[in-house]
Amino acid sequence: MRSFLASAVALSSIIAGATVSGGLLAPEAHAQAASSDLIRRVIVQGNERIEARTVESYLLLEPGQPFDPERVDLSLKTLFETGLFADVIIARDGDNLVVQVVENPIINQVIFEGNRAHDDEKLSEEIQAAPRGVFTAARVQADVQRILEVYRRSGRFSVDVTPQYVPLDQNRVDLIFEITEGPVTGVRSINFIGNEVYSDRRLRSEIVTRQSRFWRFFSSNDNYDPDRLEYDRELLRQFYANQGYADFRVVSAVAELTPDQEDFYITFTIDEGEQYDFGEITVETALDKLNSDTLEAIIPIREGTLFRGDLIEDTVDSLTFAAGIAGYAFVDVRPRIERDPETRKVNIVFAIDEGPRVYIERINIVGNTRTLDRVIRREMRISEGDAFNRVLIDQSRNRIRRLGFFEDVEIEENPGSLPDRTEVDVRVTEGPTGEVSFAAGFSSVDSFLLDLNFTERNWRGRGQYIASRIQTSSRQQTIDLRFTEPRFLDRDLVAGLDIFSTRTDFLDIADYETQTIGGSGRIGFPLTDRMNMNLRYTLRQDDVQIRDRDIVIDGNGRIVRDPNFPFFIVSVEPIPDNIPNGGQIVDQCDLANLDRTSLCRQERTDLSSIVGYSFSWDRRNDPIRPTRGFDLGFSQEVAGFGGDVFYVKTEGVATFYRGIWRDIIASLRFSGGYVTAFNDDDLRINNRFFRGGNTFRGFDVAGLGPRDVIIDMDTAGNVTNIRRASNQSSLGGKVYAIGTLELAVPNFLPEEYGIRTSLFTEFGTVGLLDEADRTQEQVFEVTDVNGDVTGYQILRTEDETSLRAAAGLSVFWDSPFGPIRFDFSQILASEEYDRTETFRFSTSTQF
Repeated sequence: MRSFLASAVALSSIIAGATVSGGLLAPEAHAQAASSDLIRRVIVQGNERIEARTVESYLLLEPGQPFDPERVDLSLKTLFETGLFADVIIARDGDNLVVQVVENPIINQVIFEGNRAHDDEKLSEEIQAAPRGVFTAARVQADVQRILEVYRRSGRFSVDVTPQYVPLDQNRVDLIFEITEGPVTGVRSINFIGNEVYSDRRLRSEIVTRQSRFWRFFSSNDNYDPDRLEYDRELLRQFYANQGYADFRVVSAVAELTPDQEDFYITFTIDEGEQYDFGEITVETALDKLNSDTLEAIIPIREGTLFRGDLIEDTVDSLTFAAGIAGYAFVDVRPRIERDPETRKVNIVFAIDEGPRVYIERINIVGNTRTLDRVIRREMRISEGDAFNRVLIDQSRNRIRRLGFFEDVEIEENPGSLPDRTEVDVRVTEGPTGEVSFAAGFSSVDSFLLDLNFTERNWRGRGQYIASRIQTSSRQQTIDLRFTEPRFLDRDLVAGLDIFSTRTDFLDIADYETQTIGGSGRIGFPLTDRMNMNLRYTLRQDDVQIRDRDIVIDGNGRIVRDPNFPFFIVSVEPIPDNIPNGGQIVDQCDLANLDRTSLCRQERTDLSSIVGYSFSWDRRNDPIRPTRGFDLGFSQEVAGFGGDVFYVKTEGVATFYRGIWRDIIASLRFSGGYVTAFNDDDLRINNRFFRGGNTFRGFDVAGLGPRDVIIDMDTAGNVTNIRRASNQSSLGGKVYAIGTLELAVPNFLPEEYGIRTSLFTEFGTVGLLDEADRTQEQVFEVTDVNGDVTGYQILRTEDETSLRAAAGLSVFWDSPFGPIRFDFSQILASEEYDRTETFRFSTSTQF
């Protein structure tokens, strides 16, 4: 560094053409006789880029004023403090004031060499030097310290940074930082002294710093960072305070370098103290609209329970919120804590006073590199000039987080220009809002699908949502385009347009396929801050085709059966030779076949004109990972405003969340639906409910619900077997009801692996067909080679709305390739004809 400073001085000398020293007055100036004590003219010399007027603006002297040595000295200091000049001389030449300057060079470019752990962009954000900036030795030295700090935070304490420069023409330089990164300094061990209640292992799990291990290659928390160590001290205090140890303190936190200078030993010396319970909890207030008894009833602290520090903060928030509802935007809630070591009780008095009136002077949006300011500001519940309100601030933060555009959102308050003014800084960290997803799924039967999905939830930073989806599998091919404008006509309205084309092949589960093409428009608006209503209209054309299957019928239009397998004969080449006189080969749904199934009635092309609405109510405490609250959804759609289809479909869903302990979070979800036709219309199969796969883990797609089955019976009438007539016999249902209980549980794997696990159980049913949608029961004799009857086979529709249930484990992995989910299921209750699966996975990649 000393050599660099010497080089910088030499650089200034070269630029100036001679070595000059800042001074008050040159000696020769004293030898000149002044004809007057007033300054006649100010002469600026040596400036190349900076205009003379700019130099004169920093002077405290001007023509017509007397020569004042004190003002000359202050002018000299002012010019140096600008950072624009390497040297300045102020001299007197007769009646003229001569200001001779040597300008600092301009940085042409900043170059980093040797950096691998941190890219150029990261380092450029940390330093002050930038292209077209002024080159000064002091600024470069400060930048060196910043670079050293960046590397030390990542555990590289042996890093060396050497600044160099290359002089260029026109008083420019290239600034080069030569970096020798050195090895990463890890944490060999973390030890605790003074802990008796909790083990070292438990306390290590409560702090951020981790011991260096070979499997932590995705994390930097096992690198020594002194700033992180201070944060760990606070985490320990919070942990013990939440376990009742109100007197806990960290006596010291020491980091010692290992003899090989590659790692650190970290030792925390702590004093646990005694465990306390909550004692008497009271609320004092002199505000007219607030009643102490009422406020005491809403606080989450109860006398006699274990002391927890976070409950004090929660109580302050609850009381502030209650005061805000009562109309007090400015309140000061101060807890007075009194510890009684003899009884081990903590008595708390929450004193509520009307605080000083503070108004929002300015709202600053910081960190939004892509999202436009107005997209964020329109989610704020406060505006510039409003009274400061903590409740509205918290609501604004949740609304911004609910957008899903940012990894982190923090709102800070800073002093304004006056004591009763404050500035609100909304600091956001842009997150990935686009997603290119690839999904694949397997089942125990035959399921395999590929799904390519492009989604951008913040198109052009305007908050607009666009999505395009192409899905292909043995079952479905879909092209779906969607666009949503969250601020239609610059009002609090959400408008969207969808265009879709879908070919669905249910031949392997329901013996039919459909081709659907159409579009829909929708508009949504808020009823309250947490309630929303959406209206939509859909126009689509559905073409339902039943599987083409040739069968043999006799002259009476009845299916010719095989005596050993009493079901219809499929036409093959050559044509069967047992066609009876007057018989013929026809399609299974031909009108000449009097034994055709009810499914044949579904083969038609219809135009559907559908009007619908949906209502949502969100009372979750966190829109991303809730631990309390609930969210409800209810929707209805009516087909029949024109078109060929007439039905009413109703669906509802409710999910409740509850944090149990630490990372254990329970959620209970209920969903159900009912659809029925009206105007003497039949309910088409593609408008019924099919559940399974992602909608009911443990069962294949359309794996449960009404289905055509074959019942085998012996000659005595005893049922020997019940099986699916085929894998293509699913009929769907008019009603479904499903409940899901899920418990997020810790897996004790290192956090840097990004693996989360949850236990689940799903239970419910699907069914309730109309009589016209059932296949008419048919009984067939089974004979042996001698023609003797050995049993019977019955073909009929099973519509048992019996309980189905499954339980299992879901694993979520935030892998380097994108989020991956694995579901392992075990069937608890099912019917013999259901289709089940035990494993499914999906993955996606974000950008």
